Amino acid sequence: MATEIELKLQLSPKTAKALPGHPLLAEISSQKIRLLNTYFDTPELGLHAKRIAMRFREKGWQWLLTVKSAEPASGGLAMRNEWECPATPGVFNFDHVDNLDLQRYLNEVTPELEPIFTTDFRRQIWHVPFGESLIELALDRGKIESRGKSTPICEIELELLSGHVADIFALTRQLQESLDLHPAIASKAERGYNLFSGTPLAPFRSKPSPLSAELSPVEAFRSIALSCLEHFQRNEHGLRDSEDPEYVHQARVALRRLRSAIKLFTPVLPNDFVAAYGETWKTLACALGDARNWDVFLDETLPPIRAAFPKEPDVTRLKREGLRRARRACKAVTTLMALTEYPKLITEFTAAVFALNDMVPISLANLSSTNSLTMPAKRTSWQAATPNWKPPNATKCASVSRNSAIPWNSSPPSFPVNASLPTCEPSTSFRMN
Repeated sequence: MATEIELKLQLSPKTAKALPGHPLLAEISSQKIRLLNTYFDTPELGLHAKRIAMRFREKGWQWLLTVKSAEPASGGLAMRNEWECPATPGVFNFDHVDNLDLQRYLNEVTPELEPIFTTDFRRQIWHVPFGESLIELALDRGKIESRGKSTPICEIELELLSGHVADIFALTRQLQESLDLHPAIASKAERGYNLFSGTPLAPFRSKPSPLSAELSPVEAFRSIALSCLEHFQRNEHGLRDSEDPEYVHQARVALRRLRSAIKLFTPVLPNDFVAAYGETWKTLACALGDARNWDVFLDETLPPIRAAFPKEPDVTRLKREGLRRARRACKAVTTLMALTEYPKLITEFTAAVFALNDMVPISLANLSSTNSLTMPAKRTSWQAATPNWKPPNATKCASVSRNSAIPWNSSPPSFPVNASLPTCEPSTSFRMN
């Protein structure tokens, strides 16, 4: 069994054409190959339910049978167990799977296995020496097909062949300096299953973090932080492309929990980490909070008022103004996420979370009684890019919903991102309680 450590990045076809000319790759020879993959599962998608992906891959003249554990990814980074061996097409032999429980299960369901979807893409590969590591950079362009439907593939995979995970993030940050690369968490297999099922994408709700008493406080924080980041990233598409207010709600919940975790675990986290990221996420959290407030006002607060005063013109005007401000608030969120610094923030934060170690000898049981550390100031690239931003219609973010886990005692840092962001307007005087 091998453990595959890779980071996935989305990019546009235009950026994909520019990638080979990047200074980090221009002097390195590359290999091009076409990869045809067929993924199998039971009619009830039993493998998918157990977070297992199984495929036959045609690689030149060679056929490979691959089994992967589909562990969730955060910030684009995934660590998955992988079993791969040469194979004959259509012959399912799982002797190479050294996890006996998994091998037994695969053998049991073999008679039921059927093709679910295919991926067909061309891969260009560079082996990049970077830092103390050797990293395989693969540019994939092609398509996923299932049941007569298809969706495009245009992505980069950075796989750690040897060395340190930190070097994957460092290489990514260098590439992001001149290329628009966005950390992605959906694997080709996940996208293929979505295409097969035809289930429309929906707001993603958080799942319990896998915590246990054996974890150190820093390990517990890492688990929670990555879970929050996954929760947020899986709602990104809806924030950009959907008018469903639940995307704003879930994204706001994710960042509120993340910021709460940073505050709670402050005693065991490095000073620089808390100083940098305790405030950095506040920018986006405030924008989401403002958008959420207007959604709740329009969907929950205003309807009973309209029902009580159906002919009152001021109520109609109030709704019209609320809709206008709600659109402005949502525009502020998408404007922030469109900044080139946003994907860099995802990369920086994920790298920082994985780099944490147990610097403070403290037990999880004693964490809540420990005094917080004093934090020196440090700025991230996201803070530098948003020096004076404020929510478009709120003078401060102190009015939070009853579900807020953070007692915000001061107004957010002033962050005008650029001229396209709406200017600050006075807030309406209502609280969501």
